[in-house]
Amino acid sequence: MFRGTFTALVTPFRNGGVDVSAFEKLIETQIAGGITGIVAIGTTGESPTLSHKEREQLIRLAVATANKRCLVLAGTGSNATDHAVVDTKLAEKLGVDGALLVAPYYNKPSQEGLFRHFKSIAAVTSLPIMLYNIPGRCGVDIMPETVVRLAKECRNIVSIKEASGSVERVSDLRRRLPESFTVLSGDDSLTLPFMAVGAAGVVSVASNLFPSQVCGLVRACESGDFKSATQLHRKLLPLFKDLFIEPNPVPVKTALGWRGVMSGEVRLPLCEMIEVNQARLRKTLEQFEQNK
Repeated sequence: MFRGTFTALVTPFRNGGVDVSAFEKLIETQIAGGITGIVAIGTTGESPTLSHKEREQLIRLAVATANKRCLVLAGTGSNATDHAVVDTKLAEKLGVDGALLVAPYYNKPSQEGLFRHFKSIAAVTSLPIMLYNIPGRCGVDIMPETVVRLAKECRNIVSIKEASGSVERVSDLRRRLPESFTVLSGDDSLTLPFMAVGAAGVVSVASNLFPSQVCGLVRACESGDFKSATQLHRKLLPLFKDLFIEPNPVPVKTALGWRGVMSGEVRLPLCEMIEVNQARLRKTLEQFEQNK
């Protein structure tokens, strides 16, 4: 079910609150750019700093604005299983098409703990679930054997966003999982190599800025045109890299702010980019625009 290009949406803020108009316009831009789906209130959406009321508001807005024109996933993961259960049930009630469940962070559960965590959430919802493995942020790695076990025992766990940075990991997952279970890249810069070994797309940060170009890269890979995909990858790679010169989503929101579509505002403990990195990002964006 989950294949293609999914945008991990930023959450626009203005004067401390959610900027509803900017969020709706961002979604419209994504749909016009050809994306498969959007992910609301994920890491890129600064989910740790959102109140419960804001999370519900953003899910409602995403579902209503998309209006069935693209898939809508909600980031409902937590390091407390009970919280993830409540949030996933709410997201289902609000009409999303799926849930993105990040690995429990900070408390570093065992593989058995991870299995029980995800199984407990899957048991209370009929939503299709995409796991999210990002060891660099969570301090824990959802190992392939755990993914295989979950795919076997939980019919609605159908995909994984893999952000371990390992092409070998994607190869191993693809070898061990049924074809119906999809693997998506969790890193823009690794979309091409991941898809070359069997990934089915990407959950992208860069597509907040350039949805049609990221979609073009994914479509080229899907069609087996790796010559065109490589050319697109090389054009996009400097941008992919510089969108992470400071913690995500600070650079991408800064760039969207320069474009005038929203404020570049982020919430503490995130803060504005240092000047030298702003200059570097501006230069990269200018060069990309010139070479599009």
